[in-house]
Amino acid sequence: MQKLPKAVTRLIDKFERLPGVGPKSAQRLVFYLLHNPEHELVDFAEKLLALKKNTVMCEKCHNIAESTPCPVCSDSSRDKSLLCIVEQPLDLLALEKSDVFHGHYHVLHGSISPLNNIGPEQLYLRDITKRLDGVKEIILATNPTMEGEATALYITEVIRKNTDEKINKIAITRIGHGLPIGADIEYADGVTLARALEGRRQVGT
Repeated sequence: MQKLPKAVTRLIDKFERLPGVGPKSAQRLVFYLLHNPEHELVDFAEKLLALKKNTVMCEKCHNIAESTPCPVCSDSSRDKSLLCIVEQPLDLLALEKSDVFHGHYHVLHGSISPLNNIGPEQLYLRDITKRLDGVKEIILATNPTMEGEATALYITEVIRKNTDEKINKIAITRIGHGLPIGADIEYADGVTLARALEGRRQVGT
């Protein structure tokens, strides 16, 4: 039986390790690259290497950027009284694209997940309390999953257990999770509807 060249199988194995990529998808990606001109593959390889060489983690918020502190932390016009805690840099990017939040961020790089052996010590949680000087509100923007909820609860407990009276006066809020725009109520599940009701706000008089 004919076997694939080792160079092909090794690269397929690497692609399979990527999240959301199965064996068939990995094979298609490798053979797609195989049919590309050599200069395209060289350019692809150079950009992969630059991914690590030309990026750093912000020393303040742990966002991924080209320099530290990152552009958000360096922006003096941002509201220092607001601190939004997110799971991943992509969550920060999504909030920035919405152009509705103009405070500062703290990126955890994950969520507490005992089943995946991810505890608080694997996340950037320990230094949150060091960033609360001047903060009036902490917005917990972790995902609406069991892991995200557990992480939000853990962060709340850590902050509330802090003995500093000023820190204990900080408002801790959770982003609302409910019906997306354009969704029909009849097709929504019970949890989504409950979130929508919990996150309700007053309509102008």
